[in-house]
Amino acid sequence: MERISFTFADSEETVEFFVLEQTRINGVNYILVTDSEEDDGEALILKDLSEDGEQDALYEIVEDDDELEAISKIFGQMLDDVELAF
Repeated sequence: MERISFTFADSEETVEFFVLEQTRINGVNYILVTDSEEDDGEALILKDLSEDGEQDALYEIVEDDDELEAISKIFGQMLDDVELAF
């Protein structure tokens, strides 16, 4: 599993997540991440808000219920052996 570090813009705090899967839908990149590599962990779907070609990616947590439901279904299909609950 790929490990990725995120730095919060407002606090400069850094956290690490493990990338479970990624997809691109309607020109938007989404990643499914978890805070634990081995145990049942907290999973988040993050949406890439950066422009194509930018050196640093800018992600936000998907919070819109309709978008979250649609994207979680896609990730659920991609990961047959993983149960997603948001």
